[in-house]
This record gives sequence, C-alpha cells and structure tokens, in this order.
Amino acid sequence: MRLEGQVRIPSGCAISGIFSKDGERIAGDQIIRSIATMHDRSNGLGGGFAGYGIYPQYKDFYAFHLFYNSENAKETCEAFLNEHFDVINLSKIPVRKTPKITDEPLIWRYFVTPLPTRLAQSQLDEKEFVVRCVIRINSKIDGAYVFSSGKNMGVFKAVGFPEDVGEFYRLDEYEGYCWTAHGRYPTNTPGWWGGAHPFAMLDYSIVHNGEISSYDANRRYIEMFGYQCTLMTDTEVITYMVDYLLRKQKLSLEEMAMVIAAPFWSTIERRPPEEREKLTYLRNAFSSLLVTGPFSILLGFDGGMMALNDRLKLRSMVVGEKGERVYVASEECAIRVIEPELDRLWSPGGGEPVIVTLNGRN
Repeated sequence: MRLEGQVRIPSGCAISGIFSKDGERIAGDQIIRSIATMHDRSNGLGGGFAGYGIYPQYKDFYAFHLFYNSENAKETCEAFLNEHFDVINLSKIPVRKTPKITDEPLIWRYFVTPLPTRLAQSQLDEKEFVVRCVIRINSKIDGAYVFSSGKNMGVFKAVGFPEDVGEFYRLDEYEGYCWTAHGRYPTNTPGWWGGAHPFAMLDYSIVHNGEISSYDANRRYIEMFGYQCTLMTDTEVITYMVDYLLRKQKLSLEEMAMVIAAPFWSTIERRPPEEREKLTYLRNAFSSLLVTGPFSILLGFDGGMMALNDRLKLRSMVVGEKGERVYVASEECAIRVIEPELDRLWSPGGGEPVIVTLNGRN
C-alpha cells in the first residue's frame, strides 16, 4: 500500500478567502484558522496570505515587500529604489521566529512613491512605471524579489504550512477588510519562498489550486507585453494576465473571466445573439490567454475579491455568506470553522465568477 507523500495528489493545494462588504476590518488570525483546517491539502512546501486595508497609515504609497538572498542584493536593490522612488519608510517585516519556518531570506518592506522627475522622464502613467520597476528588479537584480507592490495591501508568504507562515509573519497583529490564503502542494514546480502563493502585481493578487496546462502558450503571449515570468511557478502568469486584461485592456472582471475561463464554442453558439457576439470577440481577440487545465482561483484587488473555477469545475470551491461577510474556500469546513451559522452556502458553476466589492463600489 502506498502512503500519503509517496503518491502525487493532483487535487492538492487549498485556498480560502474572507471579505467584509461593509469594510469592517478582520484580524488576520481568522484567515489562519480557516486555512489551517485544510492542513492535509498542503505538504509544507509553501503557504501565504494577502491582506487588504492593512496599511491605512500609508494608504497612498506603494508597499513593496522584498526577499533578498544577500546583503549585496539588498544594497543593489535599495540603490535602484532610491533612484526611482521617494522612500517614505523602510524596515524589516516583523516576524516571530519559529522552528517550523527555516532558511528565511532577508525580508524587508518599503513604502514608496515614484519620483516626479523619473516619472515624467519615463512618459508612463504611474502604475505602468511601478510595474516596469518591479519587473526590472525581479529580472535584473540577482537575489532580489519584489513579491508585493500594491497600495494598502500586502502579501506574506514562505516555505511552510500556511498556519505556520501566518504565525511567522504575526498576522494576528494585522487587520484588513479582505484576506486570501493558500496552502501549497507543488507538483511540477519547486517549493521555494518566491514560488509560494499569493502572486501579486500592484493591488492584484492570486491564489490558485490546480495546474495550468496552457502555461507555455500563456507565458509566451504575456511576455510580448513586457512581463517576465521569473518565479518558477505557473501561477505567476495568471497574475500578469489579470493585470494586462484589467489594467491595460480595461476589461471588466466579468469579461476577464470570459477570457481565462472561456465557454466552449458549442456553448457560445447557444447564447443569445448579443452575448454570442461578445463572447466570440473575446475568444478570438485573447485566444492565447485561455487557461486550460483544472483550477480554482481567488483574485484579490483594491476594494474587492473574485472567485473563479475552470470551465469544467475540476477543482472544488464553495462560497458562503453571513451578513456583510463573504467566505470562499476549497472545502466547506474552512468556512464553518470561523462562521458556523451561514445565511447561504453554494458551489459556483464552472467558469462562473463570484465577485464581491465594498459597499458603494461597482
């Protein structure tokens, strides 16, 4: 008989999310309790969290979270940051040492805003300037990795089980209106600090359960627009696709979902004429951004969260509601452990996005 750990578990990985539509801030220990319930879906090779609304005192500045492999990488990166940004505050990210999290890199946090002169010289809008700087650091400065770069949000990730990662980063000391979490069971890619989920660009963050069989086609297409996949994990490409479709192409969240989890042509043919025309355009215009393979993802963004399954729903995902709170997880138990009495519980269909936003936001 084969034991767990001796066989590949293709349905492994766990995702969880909590969102407060009224903006009430939720302590980070809640999302730790949720993801810890699904401990057996991970194997200790990666865990992570994204929190939104956690830096209200610096809400107008980009929060860069960085891993450094050496002091030399840190010095080189900080010189680059000082050349391109006004650094408002910098510090080590506070951690709580634990024997379960080992071999940690240098972990630093910078609150920055682009230098006006540099921004003007670039002839780019502010967000594109920041994205290009992040990509340059990750691809050109050896041993430096920007793993979070949004405003009033932050990603916290490591090699370890997610509950230990949350303890390590002292997430019980943070509060936010939205949290997402991931427990990793890597199958085709290495387990390392930069490869843990979430992956983020600006305020977009992705946690993902599944495998992307279309990764090479997706990567080749998205890298034509200046993105570079450097973190050795297929999920990274979804984050850049989201940024490209939402920020650069100005698609809506629903339209973006129609691209990456596009209906089959046979399904499109049965839709009403106006809807059929739109779906046909999106499939033709962005055919290389269709994600194939089993997946469930949680997208966090400024003021909202979106859950999405692949079009065949080959990965589990359930959604619950209680008052102004919305919960999403791979398993119902991860919701019930923090909210036993729900107003509603359901399982979205394949390719059906579930989108929640702060009250008053579209």
